[in-house]
Amino acid sequence: MFKRLKKILHTAESFDFTKGSIRKGILILSIPMVLEMAMESVFALVDLYFVGHLKESNYAIQVVGLTESVFAIIYSIAIGISIATTAIVARRIGEKQTQEAAKSGVQAIIIAIAINVFISLGGFIFAKEILLLMGASAPAVVYGVNYTRIMMAGSIFVMLIFLINGIFRGAGNAIIAMKSLWIANISNIILCPILINGFWFIPAMGVTGAAVATTIGRGIGVLYQCYFLFYGQGILKIKWNYFLPNYKLIQGIIKLATPGVLQYVIASCSWIFLANLVAVTGGDYASSGYQTAIRIMMFFILPAWGLSNAVATLVGQNLGANEIGRAEKAVYKTAKYNMIFMGSIMLVCFFSAHYLISFFTNDPIIIRIAVNALQIISVGFIFYGLGMVLNNTFNGAGDTWTPTWINILGFWIFQVPFAYLLVHHYKMGPTGVFIAIPTAETLITILSVLVYRQGKWKKILV
Repeated sequence: MFKRLKKILHTAESFDFTKGSIRKGILILSIPMVLEMAMESVFALVDLYFVGHLKESNYAIQVVGLTESVFAIIYSIAIGISIATTAIVARRIGEKQTQEAAKSGVQAIIIAIAINVFISLGGFIFAKEILLLMGASAPAVVYGVNYTRIMMAGSIFVMLIFLINGIFRGAGNAIIAMKSLWIANISNIILCPILINGFWFIPAMGVTGAAVATTIGRGIGVLYQCYFLFYGQGILKIKWNYFLPNYKLIQGIIKLATPGVLQYVIASCSWIFLANLVAVTGGDYASSGYQTAIRIMMFFILPAWGLSNAVATLVGQNLGANEIGRAEKAVYKTAKYNMIFMGSIMLVCFFSAHYLISFFTNDPIIIRIAVNALQIISVGFIFYGLGMVLNNTFNGAGDTWTPTWINILGFWIFQVPFAYLLVHHYKMGPTGVFIAIPTAETLITILSVLVYRQGKWKKILV
């Protein structure tokens, strides 16, 4: 079996996703994408594991979790630009315009760097205020503010690692995207225990060391990406003169990326509100338990998101080649695989929640809250699986506004008020937040199915 998979993946560079077996195309794209997203989720879990065993673990877990919640906005911007870039690159590849695909990718990089300058400076300067706004206690802020400062200062690497991987995915080269995150994670796993606990002449830096390790690890991953972007043998050939601003391309990318960014910012701000609601109503322990459960949930959801990402490339390239029937078949097959995967993960998380949580913390109060959160949230995993595929179908087709409006309805018109109602009116505390999450995701998936069946995504021009 492994030999067969290895043979399939070796054909990735030359495989035409507009012809041949759809199942093989999904395998070529999804296997490295699943592994890529698994590696992205490992970043947070590695930090969580090591800081969860520090003496001040309740403060450390809270700071890491709340910083990751704020980072969701940065992820949103990076993913939004990446979505637009993947859609444009995939469409140009489908049209056999490889030079235009390369130019579009480079212009997206220029946009990302320009945006991140303001984010990293603001995040570094106002790190303390950000943590307080998120509901962190004063002692937790004093303990972990340097972690947040370093993470915000290094956010450019988050932006670039997502964006450049989006370029590779749009070109159908998911292998390089996977390898870059493997290298970044291996670096982080090596550096984390050394910088957190100290080794030889290196002093113990505590939770601050986790931020330094993560930033260096992602930086190494970006350097690896850049090497293959300029000197690789793939279908995209990057030249230095492509970095001259092309305002027509930049305008087109921004036009397509804006709703893509909005759809994830809308979702991320909802998650930030929920994290704040848990921290304010439940205190440090509830916040730490919730953040632990969310990190574990993301560990399982990100690989599923990687699988669903395959449909964006398949839809984009096949619509570019005017193969609408193949695009529809790709959506159906990917949705089936993702729902099976997430159904299995639902069972694992529901029945093994205590064992999963106990691996990251020894605190009985945090464990109890986190187990409750993970079991409730996992009930909606099958719906997450289908919803992710449909979301990437719209984005891959260049229809980035549809999931944006669905997210506004699902998260801000329903999830936030519903969570607030359960927490305050029905006095359910943090448990009300846990219940609101799978309920909202189910509603979002139902809305996505209804819109998908209308078929407007098949007629979008990019």
